[in-house]
Amino acid sequence: METVKKIAQQPVEKVKYSDEELQEFKEIILNKLKESKNALAILTEAYTTKNDHDTNDTSPTFKVLEEGSNVLSKEENGQLAGRQQKFIRDLENALLRIENKTYGICRVTGKLIPKERLKVVPHATMSIEAKLNQQKINK
Repeated sequence: METVKKIAQQPVEKVKYSDEELQEFKEIILNKLKESKNALAILTEAYTTKNDHDTNDTSPTFKVLEEGSNVLSKEENGQLAGRQQKFIRDLENALLRIENKTYGICRVTGKLIPKERLKVVPHATMSIEAKLNQQKINK
């Protein structure tokens, strides 16, 4: 009987976030999603827009240097756009987890990811503990 009382007095570990908390996370994610889609549109436009700074009247050396910097800039914009697309996909997946009420549960440990982490990295699927263990294994 003594053991039952001790178990009953122990705090119950929370296994999922409340609907109110999920709504708070949803608002954070929707804001980040909007910002990210705007950034992607800017990157995509910069990547696909051809800069016609007419260099026909300048020296050939300048023209080659300018074309080289345009190629590098387009490559960088393409890489940034790719990363932004992945971030958007991760945020959209986080919204699905909110709808499924599985948001904030570490996919490795099954425990809740701390609120502080989710506010900073709202698309996180692992706790810091699990992430660090994964990094140790991958080294």
